[in-house]
Amino acid sequence: MQRILKKYFFVFTLPTLIAFAIAFVIPFVYGIYLSFCSFTTVTDTKWVWFDNYIKAFSNNKEFLNALWFTAKFAIVALVSINVFAFLLSLALTRKIKGTNIFRTVFFMPNLIGGIVLGYIWQCIINGVLSNFDLNLLSDSKYGFWGLIILMNWQMVGYMMVIYIAALQNVPTDLIDAAKVDGASATQRLRYITIPMVMPSITICTFLTLSNSFKLFDQNLALTGGGPAKQTQMLALDIYNTFYGRNGFEGVGQAKAVMFFVLVAVIAFAQLRFTRSKEVES
Repeated sequence: MQRILKKYFFVFTLPTLIAFAIAFVIPFVYGIYLSFCSFTTVTDTKWVWFDNYIKAFSNNKEFLNALWFTAKFAIVALVSINVFAFLLSLALTRKIKGTNIFRTVFFMPNLIGGIVLGYIWQCIINGVLSNFDLNLLSDSKYGFWGLIILMNWQMVGYMMVIYIAALQNVPTDLIDAAKVDGASATQRLRYITIPMVMPSITICTFLTLSNSFKLFDQNLALTGGGPAKQTQMLALDIYNTFYGRNGFEGVGQAKAVMFFVLVAVIAFAQLRFTRSKEVES
């Protein structure tokens, strides 16, 4: 059987490899090429070397502000989402009536599209702030925390499901043995539960971090980058550069390439760090 599978391996995988190359590899490689060109259409390109990358940073406070804003957002979202998700998972793995209903309710926001969520929370937050004669665009801090609230509301339930699956696989005999030895609830959590669920922590931190850096729909719908583009995140800044300024298509493409490299480096660094913690655990 194994010989037959090895013999016809490429027959089964070739269609998928071709589709992957057409849909991802070729556009990605061509996108890198376009980042070194000045163009209005992909058939009318002029090689300009590193001019697009230089323009992306020189006299471009919007891009640097978007980078800093996205970094702050990612850090706060990473901590808050995983803390709330883990605490919820601890509460919903206890023998409490109606836990399945609560799990469903907390997970449901993840099924709603980002644009819809953005407009829903825009109405809610502006409704609250209107009592103080304010709105999301009155100050960038309102937009920042509005995005944090939205992101938590959308992703906590999803991360919670992953943590619940991990917590249910923690051997109960270890917990019982720790209780017999006189370990407190905090000690059991620190020395048994958290080390046992480290693989899930790795997954959740990776998903949260990557989604935070790639956030676009929610940013567009909730604040649109306002006021004065102070709440504009990287993905929205790249979009506005590419489609909003004539002659800056190459600059937008250069930003997109740098954005990909940045997210890839951060994601791999995070994976390496959390996996080292798994080994220690």
